[in-house]
Amino acid sequence: MARKSATDDLLAPVTLAVGQEELLLDRAVREVVVAARASDADTDVRDLTPEQLQPGTLAELTSPSLFAERKVVVVRNAHDLSADTIKDVTAYLGSPAEEITLVLLHAGGVKGKKLLDAARKAGAREVACPKMTRPADRLAFVRSEFRATGRSATPEACQSLVDAIGSDLRELASAVSQLVADVEGTIDEAVVGRYYTGRAEASSFTVADRAVEGRAAEALEALRWSLSTGVAPVMITSALAQGVRAIGKLSSARGGRPADLARELGMPPWKIDRVRQQMRGWTPDGVAGALQAVAEADAGVKGGGDDPEYALEKAVVTIARAARSRGRS
Repeated sequence: MARKSATDDLLAPVTLAVGQEELLLDRAVREVVVAARASDADTDVRDLTPEQLQPGTLAELTSPSLFAERKVVVVRNAHDLSADTIKDVTAYLGSPAEEITLVLLHAGGVKGKKLLDAARKAGAREVACPKMTRPADRLAFVRSEFRATGRSATPEACQSLVDAIGSDLRELASAVSQLVADVEGTIDEAVVGRYYTGRAEASSFTVADRAVEGRAAEALEALRWSLSTGVAPVMITSALAQGVRAIGKLSSARGGRPADLARELGMPPWKIDRVRQQMRGWTPDGVAGALQAVAEADAGVKGGGDDPEYALEKAVVTIARAARSRGRS
């Protein structure tokens, strides 16, 4: 999610949006425009590319008006401005015009750093819009989207949504909006599953979760549904492997709080709690046998066998039996 500077006046003379996440950059612009038009419905908005902002253009756009109209000037990809235009913008930063808000969108790298430094030195309001490459970042984004709407969503629901949608922030934001509009009360994992059950990642992890919980019939039902909706078998073996490995990692870890174990094992805290519940019937031999079954299924779906579906079914049944091995010992 976009992070803002402590002095967060949307109508500050200069707003600097830094990063490469397009959704967050667009939101930073929209927030300023909405605030400006709330102050003056006739606000003039100019949205410019580097090619459109030539030397002298900014002076023209920010020159005093007889009607003292409010104006928002947006400069996209400010890091690509020419050297002469950067001089114009830097000079303007030292003495910004009244009733005008300048919004600079900058990637934040070395290119155009002189302008970036000048804007910060001038005290620009800054909005961080970093590219969200880590799953944890996207999970935090989804949580913030739900919070912004005033709605509650369980940690498992947020994770399931990330698993189902993937890395596209616009799709994640749209999914949150859809769920909030269509569902009353707390949004849980079951709700996300109903809306996005056709998504490959969600289907795959449903198979894995049911299998490691020892629920063979439900796991097989989820497996057949996944395959019928076009989920690639390799995605299912990958999810099974992750599920069994998580059981093994947590069972061999030292005891402690979920937050401590999360750091040690590289899992989010909510997953620590889920895996703890799933591992109750497991033994070390069961983990070893399940991993072997996953390896055989993986070989089967990658060309080592004649029937990938049978290879997956066999693995799912073996894993589900292993999940109940402690009770039989």
